[in-house]
Amino acid sequence: MQGEAHTFRMYDLITKKKRGGELTKEEIQYFITGCVANMIPNEQQAALLMAVWAQGMTDRETTDLTLAMAESGETMDLSSLPGVKVDKHSTGGVGDKTTLVVAPLTAAAGLTVAKMSGRGLGHTGGTIDKLESIPGFRTSLTMEEFFDGVQKNGLALMGQTGDLVPADKKLYAMRDIIAAVDSIPLIASSIMSKKLAAGTDVILLDVKMGSGAFMKTLEDAEKLAQTMVNIGEAAGKRTEALITDMNQPLGLAIGNALEVAEAAEVLRGNGPEDVREESVMLSAELLYLAGRGHRDECRRIAEETLCSGKALEKFCAMVRTQGGDDAVIRDPSKFARASVVHEVLAPWDGYIVGMAAEYIGGVSVMLGAGRDDLGDAVDPRAGILLRKKYGEQVTKGERIATLCTSKEDVVAEAEKHFLEAISVGAETPQPRKLIYARVEKDKVVRY
Repeated sequence: MQGEAHTFRMYDLITKKKRGGELTKEEIQYFITGCVANMIPNEQQAALLMAVWAQGMTDRETTDLTLAMAESGETMDLSSLPGVKVDKHSTGGVGDKTTLVVAPLTAAAGLTVAKMSGRGLGHTGGTIDKLESIPGFRTSLTMEEFFDGVQKNGLALMGQTGDLVPADKKLYAMRDIIAAVDSIPLIASSIMSKKLAAGTDVILLDVKMGSGAFMKTLEDAEKLAQTMVNIGEAAGKRTEALITDMNQPLGLAIGNALEVAEAAEVLRGNGPEDVREESVMLSAELLYLAGRGHRDECRRIAEETLCSGKALEKFCAMVRTQGGDDAVIRDPSKFARASVVHEVLAPWDGYIVGMAAEYIGGVSVMLGAGRDDLGDAVDPRAGILLRKKYGEQVTKGERIATLCTSKEDVVAEAEKHFLEAISVGAETPQPRKLIYARVEKDKVVRY
């Protein structure tokens, strides 16, 4: 860093980018190295990020930024682990518990799942928060424990280590406070730098689209997906994306223990149809990318593995290995219950024609299931159980949701906000797709 200090000036990089210029690989490396080493003032970091937000980046710039971020700290070497190492990443949604199904399902089907996941922030839930609602389950593992778990079960899920992609932690925090989160190059580099540093062979991206997602339109979702797929492929990773619906919550459960319980039901062959179908499709695509056969064959493998009970047993084995009590997975009624349970009754007749997923996610945060800041604590018992969803008929006075919390003083406001998030019409609305498109390198297949 010191040897390069005479070559570049942040003032010049900021000026170049704000005028629409293209940063070189060396300039991007200089910026990332300087951020991690605390040698670039916050004001200049913010200025360059805002210039990127305003002017965008070329595909080459975005790839160079991603690789520089991925190499800013430790990287995982999974070469000693057997089989094809796979990872599935979701861009974040409400009620999205598919990792809890897909990870054990694909591991039970013979793939190797060595996955690092994150915590939830805002209206979207985090896999680590969900797993930590299981009594005793440990997500803070040493690398030796992590590798041992994968060797033993073909599956381990842990929180991201502090030494992995430190550049992303710095830049994300800065983007958050300067309102520069919603930039496709910056979103793509943030996600893909962590995926590349994690060292897997195959990356499947679940890009959420709709009212409860960062990407509100199919066009934006496809652009983000294509950017990330191209980065992964350029880095030598087999990478694809599925664009999935987030115009309403996925499944019926929103909140950490509630979602684990629902995932356990799916692993038993039950549970909501949308969670089951999306989990099977994601699992089948991972099997396909790992070379297990054509897509129809991989779909059959995924369905048979789920129905056989092997995925449930794989999940229970991982829970035990990581210190958790798998009794709650085998019998979710053993999960601790919220002290306050409030039934929301419909104040109208009609059909549900809209569910503003982001606002419903916000209600779950209000109840204690999520956080507004990464340092906030979450209540694993808090959340929402939906009793009615998009397209269903409701009658005035009928139960449409159950609010679970330990904070009785927020219930009235939470109910008010929940009802405001529901739109009702006189006729049954048109059905929505669950999967909108598959994005491959330089190719989009719409469903």
